[in-house]
Formats: sequence, C-alpha cells, structure tokens
Amino acid sequence: MKVMIGIGCDRGVSLQTLQEALAQALVEGGLDASAVAGLASIDKKQDEHALLQLAQENAWPLHFYPAEALAQIPVPNPSPVVLKYMGTPAVAEAAALKAANTDMRHLLVEKYKYLGADGKNATVSIARMK
Repeated sequence: MKVMIGIGCDRGVSLQTLQEALAQALVEGGLDASAVAGLASIDKKQDEHALLQLAQENAWPLHFYPAEALAQIPVPNPSPVVLKYMGTPAVAEAAALKAANTDMRHLLVEKYKYLGADGKNATVSIARMK
C-alpha cells in the first residue's frame, strides 16, 4: 500500500519537528516510511525550508496546491483558524486527499497534531492512494 502525506505547519518550523510529527503519524497509521509515495501541502508553503528538506532527504515528490483547490475537498476536521489564515478550512487532510486522488474513506490518519521542541506546530494527515 502506498500513501500520500499531507503536511501543515507553522512558518519557520524545524526539520526535526516535521520528522517527529511524520514518524508519530506513521506509527499511528501502522505504517513506515517505505509506504510514503510523496508529500503535499498548500502552495503558501513552497518556500518552507524544513518541508523542502524533508522531501529532498527522502527523495519524495512534493506537491503544492492553492487554497482554492484544497477548500473544495471535504475533510473530517475543518478549522476556522486555518480558514482565516490560509483561505481553506484544512491543509494537511485536504492536501493528503488531493495528492492521493481519493476521498475521506481512504484517510488513514486524520489531522495528527504535533508540537515540536522548537515551539512550532505541525499537522500530518495520511491518505491511502487509489
């Protein structure tokens, strides 16, 4: 089984925080890194250094989607705060579903929230690819 990882994060998040959030979300989903087919996030994160590094270190493709595209994807945990700041009610869940070309039935890990040692937040969602 292959999965797509959707990631949302605070600006300036550390690579370590993203790595730990992803590792814990994979454990929660009963998966390991070999199942990962790629990463996805909102296009506002195209310059997020730790996200680019995470994809590069693992040789995973990284997909970015505009808020308008993510906002059209139904998710189980929409957030008014994310909507206010990002223009879409979800980043991690919507990006994972869009990248996996699937719907909520294939969401293996919903919005896994992690607060890193750097004081930054990361959210990870995992969707099974069709």
